[in-house]
Amino acid sequence: MHDDVIARAEAWLAEDPDPDTRAELAALIGAGDIEELTARFAGTLQFGTAGLRGELGAGPMRMNRAVVIRAAAGLAAYLRKNGQAGGLVVIGYDARHKSADFARDTAAVMTGAGLRAAVLPRPLPTPVLAFAIRHLGAVAGVEVTASHNPPRDNGYKVYLGDGSQIVPPADADIAAEIAAVKALADVPRPDSGWEILDDAVLDAYLARTDAVLADGSPRTARTVYTAMHGVGKDVLLAAFARAGFPEPVVVAEQADPDPEFPTVAFPNPEEPGAMDLAFARAREADPDLVIANDPDADRCAVAVKDGGEWRMLRGDEVGSLLAAHLVRRGATGTFAESIVSSSLLGRIAEKAGLPYEETLTGFKWIARVEGLRYGYEEALGYCVDPDGVRDKDGITAALLITELASQLKEEGRTLLDLLDDLAVEHGLHATDQLSVRVEDLSVIAGAMRRLREQPPTGLAGLAIVRSEDLTQGTDKLPPTDGLRYTLDGARVIVRPSGTEPKLKCYLEVVVPVASHADLPAARAKATELLDAVKRDLASAAGI
Repeated sequence: MHDDVIARAEAWLAEDPDPDTRAELAALIGAGDIEELTARFAGTLQFGTAGLRGELGAGPMRMNRAVVIRAAAGLAAYLRKNGQAGGLVVIGYDARHKSADFARDTAAVMTGAGLRAAVLPRPLPTPVLAFAIRHLGAVAGVEVTASHNPPRDNGYKVYLGDGSQIVPPADADIAAEIAAVKALADVPRPDSGWEILDDAVLDAYLARTDAVLADGSPRTARTVYTAMHGVGKDVLLAAFARAGFPEPVVVAEQADPDPEFPTVAFPNPEEPGAMDLAFARAREADPDLVIANDPDADRCAVAVKDGGEWRMLRGDEVGSLLAAHLVRRGATGTFAESIVSSSLLGRIAEKAGLPYEETLTGFKWIARVEGLRYGYEEALGYCVDPDGVRDKDGITAALLITELASQLKEEGRTLLDLLDDLAVEHGLHATDQLSVRVEDLSVIAGAMRRLREQPPTGLAGLAIVRSEDLTQGTDKLPPTDGLRYTLDGARVIVRPSGTEPKLKCYLEVVVPVASHADLPAARAKATELLDAVKRDLASAAGI
């Protein structure tokens, strides 16, 4: 067994093109670190609908140049087999460790395979890449990013020519082509032949952001902004200047790209402590709202002053606010969200007489809704201009929420006031999450198995009126690894995360509200119910 692991590691070492990972692997082999070698050679990093994502390092279970070259070769073979030989592949990348190397390797592989490749001019937000695919008439796009994952991670996200992320069966077909790549020496990788794009594509993206805002709308709201050590700052500041908003006050400590993300444990605005510096800056600057992007700027977080303190709005709250704003502006088309997001969007759409769709988790599904006008997901993802970017976009979402805050400011009101109005009109939709990060993925599998074998009949004293195992799919949803419980006045969805070692449980309770005066009691009841649902669900899942 040990000899087999050593042999596989030595074979990998012999063709590894990266001196950094070669040195790392040689040291592991030299030290006879069988445990670590076994972890790295226990299989291969799986390519799926999220592409690739994992920890940087040597070996097939890590993100590295050898893995990326194979992934690019598999994608190139898939495109050629599907009649796209000679087509353009546009490549973007963030500022994480090795991102520029992975982008260059991808361009080289595409060029060597007879496709044309164009690389964005520097680390830029993921939505710029998503925009560039259709703008340039590309047959596919690749974004090298691990979004808001820890500093040690990187990833590889694939889009096809419609500007949307891949979905089945394309993911399995590409994975099969990747598996067919036997030796890196068989993958042609010329030293040149691809294009490095200039700022024209970024200028076109920024020009497209004009479509997000209403002509003549108020542009007075003042913001504090953090880029969370990512690539969003310059593009967001340019978009805000173009729109005529006051220049955001930038959180200097997190303004510039830094792959180490030194001020945060996790570079995700939802994580505890991630917004502390932004809130400190807001206490000094006293803006109307705080805006944060995640490191690749496809997500947008919003915080408001509630009483005397700043607090993050939940993704569902921002999603509902943007929907209400678009309805008020007379938007037409379909409103869509993933099944883990608040059902309030459906009520807003129904009241406005607009079509509404639910999809599986991920913008790869939301972006494909026919006639989409607006889509969102509770994890801070918003698609407010699907004709421009068929994916979540933290820059245009920031523009739209700041326009809404400006309009409310002109009326002497705030985002919280509008949330109160929505609760009175549609019922208080309160959401929460039970999220468990694990080291051992068997914990997640065990929890899902326990819930399937011993399903709960009630939570928080509420009867479960419908239980669905989503592995079977529904009349509207393709199969996925998830469970959905519909309760009398509540809803719970349990699923493994597609991008992190987490079990995620999405909770929602709906409490009727007769008037604004009843809101405090309704909120207290909702909090009590959510806490009880969370406690009972954790017990049922054994987590």
